[in-house]
Amino acid sequence: MKRLLIAAATAFLAACATAAPYGPAGGPADQGWTVQPIQSNRFRVTYRGHGSPTRVRDYALLRAAELSLEHGAPWFRVENEWIDAGYPAGAQPSLGVSAGSGRFGGYRSSGVGVGVGANLSGGEATVTVIEITLGSGPRPDERDTFDAADVQRTIRARL
Repeated sequence: MKRLLIAAATAFLAACATAAPYGPAGGPADQGWTVQPIQSNRFRVTYRGHGSPTRVRDYALLRAAELSLEHGAPWFRVENEWIDAGYPAGAQPSLGVSAGSGRFGGYRSSGVGVGVGANLSGGEATVTVIEITLGSGPRPDERDTFDAADVQRTIRARL
């Protein structure tokens, strides 16, 4: 019995979804960032990951900052933003109850069952999509504009 519990706990912990390290997505449903050019100075940055929506948004902003600096733009403006926060990552508990009866020859039987389980699929990913425009010259003092070097430095310090 003890071995069965240890094996179940090990499988449970191994199946829990964890946040992958920051980086590009390996495929369309994988954790990480993707970038889609819209115009020469406008991009759609998508970050898919497990964890808090705030952390996933920070990763999208970090990629936007890196992209800005790669294109020689000292700042960027977030034009549009979408956040799709699914279910929390990790196991989800479930409870089931069933009842039944049967007859075999001259015998009757009935029973009631209760089951407790856990969904080990890891929950849904949180996806943040931001559309950015790269900026040059002095950065406007507006709410949705970001200094790319400052964003990169600040968020990388928290990784």
